[in-house]
This record gives sequence, structure tokens and C-alpha cells, in this order.
Amino acid sequence: MAPGIPAALERPHFIGIGGAGMSGIAKILAQRGAKVAGSDAKESATAEALRALGATVHIGHAAGHLADDASCVVVSSAIRPDNPELVRAAELSVPVVHRADALASLMDGLRAIAVAGTHGKTTTTSMLAVALFGLGLDPSYAIGGDLEGPGTNAAHGEGDLFVAEADESDRSFQKYAPRVAIVLNVELDHHANYASMDEIYESFETFTGRIVPGGTLVVSADQGGAVELTRRVRGREGLQVVTYGEAEGADVRVHKITPRGLTSEVTVVLDGRYLTFTVSVPGRHYALNAVAALAAGVALGVPAHNLASALGTYTGVKRRLQLKGEAGGVQVIDSYAHHPTEMAADLEAMRGAATGSRLLVVFQPHLFSRTQELGTEMGQALALADASVVLDIYPAREDPVPGVTSALIIEAAQAAGADVTAVHDKAAVPAAVAGMARPGDLVLTMGAGDVTDLGPRILDHLSN
Repeated sequence: MAPGIPAALERPHFIGIGGAGMSGIAKILAQRGAKVAGSDAKESATAEALRALGATVHIGHAAGHLADDASCVVVSSAIRPDNPELVRAAELSVPVVHRADALASLMDGLRAIAVAGTHGKTTTTSMLAVALFGLGLDPSYAIGGDLEGPGTNAAHGEGDLFVAEADESDRSFQKYAPRVAIVLNVELDHHANYASMDEIYESFETFTGRIVPGGTLVVSADQGGAVELTRRVRGREGLQVVTYGEAEGADVRVHKITPRGLTSEVTVVLDGRYLTFTVSVPGRHYALNAVAALAAGVALGVPAHNLASALGTYTGVKRRLQLKGEAGGVQVIDSYAHHPTEMAADLEAMRGAATGSRLLVVFQPHLFSRTQELGTEMGQALALADASVVLDIYPAREDPVPGVTSALIIEAAQAAGADVTAVHDKAAVPAAVAGMARPGDLVLTMGAGDVTDLGPRILDHLSN
């Protein structure tokens, strides 16, 4: 199947084309034959990958980068109104399209699976994409991280399935109309856009209300916010609800999760039958992500046994407990976790894998607003490590907030009994960590910012 290109997206210009979400849409459009162009703040492997697909990628932002014949300008919520290319688009009367609208249009005519939740979206979307591809179903997919196997975050497939990560942070997931939606969890996050849990629930209710008639909601039976969402939406006409998890009444019930080093063996009860399969990444939370993917695939008619076997071929996404290397007997692993729940889950997974070894963490807080609201919980999560180094806050799209610094996290961590050191100069971290580490230790770089760059540098210092 080869869906056409909407007229508005025949010659799109992406502002911030190198971003995880934006680049995925750009790649799919380029593969479908669109004349793609865009700009990004700096050179990257993503920019090169886009050029290899025929896209024009400018470095830096300038009005002259926008071609006069552009059919639209694609933006995300992170693009500021004074961006020179956005200003130029207004002067030329070029339509502005939000990233979510562009992605929604790419799903038209296909059976879409949208994966939502405060945590775990990228992993679960990736698991489904890899498994469906392995079964020969050739899905299209758009993910917020690069798959270890294909090494890309998006692709146009010839099948009739489209698997997409659905971002709740700016409510943009309300644009999609999936046949199957997964909700992994519902928690308060993205404090710049949501003032309360009630607003979060309302947003997820709107998202689930977009599921096509006769479609299916796959939702956690274990996590409190997801259980409350289920209570609110169950009984809607035309909506099938399938719960999964360890709760006794789950429709797809997890009977047992057995850790096996950096993998897990999972046994579920599905339609009264026991089914056991391997998850090739560590941690209970990743095992539960795989069960959610299994339930969604079965809802689409994929045989459970075949799908379970295919899920075992998933080896990870970059930055989701990704092994960066080993030097001096020390393994360095990278984690994207930046919310306390994610941090605790990844630290527990690594604690299980570090039997008899120490777990050292390099944590970079992400966003002033998140640190202001959740800094205490972040510090408490770091108590799961043997020792931690905490960097300054990575601001991303935000301006500083007076009085909000990584000291909020450090004080909370120390109050919880954690061994924590503040390092304000990122360049000093590799030497500091190499000085702390001993053979057999695990080092975890953690956060959604540029802390990921430190892994190779730590390995260099360990080698020396």
C-alpha cells in the first residue's frame, strides 16, 4: 500500500527538522516522494540521514532558508513565534501545520496504533514496530527514538499498519484517530501545559474518544492513573477495552516475570491460555511494555504466539538502557529517564542487573518546570544508586525559573540517604566518574538532555 501525499505536504519545510518527532515525519514524507526541506540548530547524524533521503537541510535558522514555493511550514510546540523562518512564512502566507496534524495526515487510510502514556511510549511503539516488521507486515512507524536494529526513528512501510508514538505533553495526541490506542500510564507531568491531574485525565479522555468506532483501548490494569481512566471511559459505545498487567482481573494477565540478567522471561494468561516469551531488555517495566504491545497486536488480529516470538527480537532503542560500551571492567549504559517514575524503574532494572556490583549514576535534570514540581521525587529516586553525580538543569525550551536549580534534587537525595555530588561543569564529569568507578561497576548516564554525550567520554577516561 502506498498512500498519497496530502497537497499541503508536497513541499514541506520543517523548522527543527532534526528533532525526534519532526525528523520522523520528514523521513516518511521523503520516502513517499515529497520534496522535503527544513532547518535545524546544528549538524547531526539525523540531518545527514535526511539528506540521504533527498531532503534539503539547512543549519541554523534564517528567513532565507524558507523556499518561496514551500507548500507549508511544519512546526512543533517548541518553535517560538519569533523564529525567522516562521516570521517569513507569515510574510509569504505559507500555511503553518503543527507536527501532530502532519503525522495524523500520514496515518489516513491506514490502520493506526497510537501509543500514549506518561512513560514508556517510545519503547512500546518500538517493540510493536519491530515485531510487526519481523512478521512481514511491513508497517509504517514514527517513534521518538532510533531503533537499535534499523537505526532510524521512522519509516514508510508498504503494509496497512501505522504505529506511532502519541505525545500528550502539548495535547497534540488528540489529533489522531487510531484503530487501537495503548495507554501505559497516566501521571502528572509537563507542568507548563497541565495544571492538575483533572486536566491530564480530560486530555486522555479526549484522546481515547478519538479511537475509531469499533476500535480498541489497551490500558494498564496496574497503574492508578490508567485504572481511573478506564473507569471514566469504560462503557463508551463502540469502544472495546482490553486491560493488561499483573492485576488479578486483567484481560491479559501477567502471571510471572523472571529476570535473566539483561533479559526477562514473561508468562501471560491470554484467553485462558498460558503464553511464555522473552523480552530482550532488562526490567519489569519493559516486560510490561511488551505485554501492552502484545495485547495491541492481538486486537489487530495478529496471532498471539507469532507476535510473542517476534517481540523477543526487539533489542532496544537508543537511550533506553542502551549499552554504550565497557572499559576497565566498567559498563556504561545510557538512559533517557527524566521523570521520577522512569528514573526509579530504570534504576531498579539496573540494580537487578548489577548483582554484587555498584551502580553509579550521572543525572542531568530536564526542564526547570519539571524540577520545580518533581525535584524532591527525583532526589528520592537517586537513593536507589550507590552514588550519583548531578549536573545543572538542562533548560531545553524553557527560560530559567528563579530559585529553581539542581540543588533541589541534591538536597532531597541527601535527605533520603543518597551519596550525591554536584558537578556544575559538564566537562569535568568523565574524569570524576572514572575516578569513582571500580571494575565490575555499572555507570548510568540519565536524563533527556545532552548528558548522553558523556558516555563515550567516560569510556575514554576509563580506558586511560
